[in-house]
Amino acid sequence: MTAVGQNRAQIFRSRPEAATQDSPAKGKLPLAALLYLLMVLLPIGFELGPLYLTSLRLLLLVLFVPLMLQLLLGRFGRLLWPDVLFFMHIAWTTVALGVNNPSMVIGNIGAAAIEFLGGYLVARATIRSKADFIMLARWLGFLVCLTLPLALIESQTGNAPILSFLERIPGLRTTKNFYMEPRMGLQRAQVFLAHPIHYGLFCSSAFSLVVLALRDIIPNWQRLLMAGAVALCVFLSLSSGAMLPLMVQMFLLVWIWVFHRLRRPWLPLVVLIMAAYIIVDLLSNRTPTMVFLSYATFSAHTAYWRAQIFEWGMINVWDNPIFGLGFNDWVRPYYMYSGSMDNFWLVMAVRYGIPGFLLVALGFGIGLVRVMCRDFSGDPALIQMRRAWIFTFIGLTLTLCTVHIWTTIYSFIFFLFGAGMWLINAEPATALPQTAGKPDPVAAPGLPLGAPRYTRFPVHKGTAIRQGSRTL
Repeated sequence: MTAVGQNRAQIFRSRPEAATQDSPAKGKLPLAALLYLLMVLLPIGFELGPLYLTSLRLLLLVLFVPLMLQLLLGRFGRLLWPDVLFFMHIAWTTVALGVNNPSMVIGNIGAAAIEFLGGYLVARATIRSKADFIMLARWLGFLVCLTLPLALIESQTGNAPILSFLERIPGLRTTKNFYMEPRMGLQRAQVFLAHPIHYGLFCSSAFSLVVLALRDIIPNWQRLLMAGAVALCVFLSLSSGAMLPLMVQMFLLVWIWVFHRLRRPWLPLVVLIMAAYIIVDLLSNRTPTMVFLSYATFSAHTAYWRAQIFEWGMINVWDNPIFGLGFNDWVRPYYMYSGSMDNFWLVMAVRYGIPGFLLVALGFGIGLVRVMCRDFSGDPALIQMRRAWIFTFIGLTLTLCTVHIWTTIYSFIFFLFGAGMWLINAEPATALPQTAGKPDPVAAPGLPLGAPRYTRFPVHKGTAIRQGSRTL
């Protein structure tokens, strides 16, 4: 490989020697992934002829074609079902929008493809190993903590410092300050994204990554302090849609902490959820889905409004099941004056029909299930990383039933999804041979959550493994 080719490849992956180090903490985040995260935090926009571009879109425009070609050539491993289904989703949305809004196809589908597929491809290309994943978790936790002072200022003043500064620069455009009624005596923080909910979702995505993926990588006090800062940032968005994934992640962390001695700790939880669904269905005059939507909000008014959106949104889906409505207005009662729809999955079905929804939902679901079903026995580090990513996306999957996402956060969520796809083909490290007649220490029930007797990670001072400890 020539020097130029080596430099180009370096953009998309970690240093080759990083993957072979004893500790993944010694790696570096690939340049393309780092640039992506920085562009997410810099909401700079500008006009380029008839096109409106952001700093993130410009980066993805540069990277999209080479990344797509390398994916198809197998440079990032074999093609996965999520890869295929996500490309089919964009192809179908192009057809559906061509049927409903022919004049909007190029502009809207181009932006959606670049943000959605572009973010996903950057992560597929760059997050390929334990070292990459650990560095992503460290950077994401650090960047969220970096926004905390800005969120605190905005919660008191209602003014987003980054957005206010960028608005003063001639020739540049940026996200507008989104004013909403205060809650709990505080202004809602959006910091650098289009909506406070989006900021809260961005921050919540770092919580499990910090708590689980960085275990044994940084000292416990740093990890827990960082997790507390992340939770505070989520709270300052003052959004139930952002608090929901955080609460789900906390619940799952507590569950595995309490039931880690069980051979299958998730089976009782699945049984409980199924039982709760049946009981609610039998005892309530509303569907379990409507009950969930009503409790996933800060106020009864918001709960009622989201229930109405879901009910009338489904009416529109069944009336236009194949191609959807595109960007045409959807049918609803006169008192529903706003055309906003606070449900990402429902928007996909209303706008692009049932096929458009199924393609993105199947890609999402198959990726989650494939990672869940991997057997990483004997490699506690991979188990921790898998849990961190799965917990994050269980929370996000539920919250996307109560919020809609667009532009930057839309791209970021699928970037984070792509960052977990390497786990489908990850090979667990070989554990030490088990001594005849003695239990395997990795599988011993007295060990804490994912804590190994054998580990490839250096044990930091103050984090020594103790039998029966339950420290996360």
